[in-house]
Amino acid sequence: MHTLTLKVPELLHTRLNRYAKQKGLSKSEIVRLALQNYFSQEAGVRGASIYDLAQDLAGSVEAPADLSANKAYLEGYGA
Repeated sequence: MHTLTLKVPELLHTRLNRYAKQKGLSKSEIVRLALQNYFSQEAGVRGASIYDLAQDLAGSVEAPADLSANKAYLEGYGA
């Protein structure tokens, strides 16, 4: 495992110490978990397609099969 040194503001340092004591974890473990969480959320948003993000909505509307291709359905929309 590699060592990382970082500088944090006093308030963040105080909060980290307090949290570490409350949870019984080392400060290093908390920072590792926070980084893992950050990168997993970041990858989840960037790596997801529109379909992945709206998968629960796909197929939830009852409509004609050619709704997106048939111009007759557009009659009356727009100017």
